[in-house]
Amino acid sequence: MIDRYSLATSPAEVGRALAVDTLGFERPIFNAFPSQLLPVMTQQSPAGLSHFYWGVEPHWAKNKPISEKLINVRTESILERASTRKALMRYRCVVPADGFYVWKRFSKKSQVPYRVVLRGKVPFAMAGLWEEYENEAGEAFHTFTLLTCAANAVVRPLHDRMPVILTLAQRQIWLSEKATERELLDVLTPSAPDELDSYPVSPRIQDNRLYDATLIVPAPPADQFGNLTLFS
Repeated sequence: MIDRYSLATSPAEVGRALAVDTLGFERPIFNAFPSQLLPVMTQQSPAGLSHFYWGVEPHWAKNKPISEKLINVRTESILERASTRKALMRYRCVVPADGFYVWKRFSKKSQVPYRVVLRGKVPFAMAGLWEEYENEAGEAFHTFTLLTCAANAVVRPLHDRMPVILTLAQRQIWLSEKATERELLDVLTPSAPDELDSYPVSPRIQDNRLYDATLIVPAPPADQFGNLTLFS
């Protein structure tokens, strides 16, 4: 499960890297977590940023474990449901980021957070699906979920899943209204290992109340209780 990421890069750099108008993105995001309103690019409006909620429950996710139905869809299962297959063809989005967090487990009670970035720490695009739905009051909400794939050789020692990170060519296919199902499925692959780096960060990242630049700074490997570990 991927339940944290960052977009700490300046709006100007995000705009240059992803060729997008960053109007509405005004402050860095060091600790993006489910339920937040976060920037995305949709296939219907790929040149600008919309702001959707990450992790509000969509109707097609009933009978799924809570963690899965709120925030992630596995690429391996995307065709198993008519609803997600429909979303693949009609409701795709790209989620800008410059890092994502995973927890390396050392024991049943000990896990250490790591931040995974592109080499050069430049912004990148994660593949997602979005949906519009209404709450009980009849108010419309837009939500998104991240697509995850099996981890590559860099992430695998830390975690078994990773978000789908799209290259420029893959992003153009993902946001194209003319893309076929086969073309879309073909871009849902792990990143090349030589494109990624990782480093341990403070276990404070798991606290939703914390939202500052120190969260992305390399830190000695420590578990969620603040206990330093000799392993990395």
